[in-house]
Amino acid sequence: MSPALEALIKGCRYPGKGEMKGGVMLEPFVHQVGGHSCVLRFGEQISCKPLIPREHQFYKSLPPEIRKFTPQYKGVVSVSFEEDEEGNLCLIAYPLHSDPADLENKEPSADGEPKNKLVKWGKKKPSGLLPENERARQSRKEEKGKSNRDDKAEVLSYSLEKGNVVPQIKHNPWSLQCHQQHLQRMKENSKHRNQHKFILLENLTWRYRVPCVLDLKMGTRQHGDDASEEKKANQIRKCQQSTSSSIGVRLCGMQMYHSATGQLIFMNKYHGRKLSLAGFKEALCQFFSDGRVLRRELLTPVLQRLREMRAVLEACESYRFFSSSLLIIYDGAPPPAPSRSRPSRGGEEEDEEDDDEDEDDDDEEGAYGGRRDHSSSASPMVDVRMIDFAHTTCRDYGEDGIVHEGGDSGYIFGLQNLISILSQLEEHSND
Repeated sequence: MSPALEALIKGCRYPGKGEMKGGVMLEPFVHQVGGHSCVLRFGEQISCKPLIPREHQFYKSLPPEIRKFTPQYKGVVSVSFEEDEEGNLCLIAYPLHSDPADLENKEPSADGEPKNKLVKWGKKKPSGLLPENERARQSRKEEKGKSNRDDKAEVLSYSLEKGNVVPQIKHNPWSLQCHQQHLQRMKENSKHRNQHKFILLENLTWRYRVPCVLDLKMGTRQHGDDASEEKKANQIRKCQQSTSSSIGVRLCGMQMYHSATGQLIFMNKYHGRKLSLAGFKEALCQFFSDGRVLRRELLTPVLQRLREMRAVLEACESYRFFSSSLLIIYDGAPPPAPSRSRPSRGGEEEDEEDDDEDEDDDDEEGAYGGRRDHSSSASPMVDVRMIDFAHTTCRDYGEDGIVHEGGDSGYIFGLQNLISILSQLEEHSND
């Protein structure tokens, strides 16, 4: 159990600006680059998302050999709308006291788009806190149409000033869209229900100053066994019209910072679906670049992790990770300058760079391809994880009518092609 959740259950207030009457005020998770489920921040090191029973079951029962390739499961909280002292509506998380089976969240849809980028709504907003369903549907339809016409929204680029870029990092537009859509749906339903289950997971980006995140949709098939015929046909069409069918992987979202040029770049899933094989390879080159040259030092640990993951999945009997994604993360910030020492309280010199780090982070390796080190000569810290298991199935899921044999060949096919492409990039970087 995480310290934040443990403190919450004991009735303590979670420290920081997210405090509110014993609960934790959830904030947007600004580095979400793909998916349509709303991801929020529960403190610095934990994220949370609406609980989907099948995904929850996966995290609670996954085998140890897969566990190191997924975010750590931290528990479940109950989330509700509440007003703060200024009359704004906020999402507040509390310990889950009822039986988890009493509150089953349905997977959120992906329609609509936000009108603004507010995290909270005041009482006097002209649209009202609880708009009529018809007006809300019409509003989402208009905004969706506007979004579809705006092709430029698929790829966005911002120029940041050199120096301390961390305060300049902007919210990923995709994360804001998911956040606003989910809050709108919760507002519309709050008259009938104001209690929702959210699952707590490790925040995979918290260690990074400028997280560069690549979300890859893996596998040649995206629909689950329980998908409707309409959903099945839609997912098959998306695979056939993208690189999913040809190489078993497609770009689902990406954010990167090119330190050499000062460019912060976002790409969303709509851009990813349009990419040809050559375009997909070019996007990978962009992701692993500083804006001028390919960062070969990132490729080596990523490839090592991918090969380890492939070996594990080849041995996972009956698992199918339909519609699952693969996250690749590294720090886009330039290597820190040599730290300046200053006198500590005890009179000895101490390193300014280590003030905010946990004691056990300095030599942390675990799921990361590089060792945590503050010297500029250290190996880069990268992360490769599997996420999103709302449609995962295996033999142990007794309620599933279909039992698959062998490993997930579609996912493994995508992994192998990704390994081949990145290996080619690594080789060419030596030329």
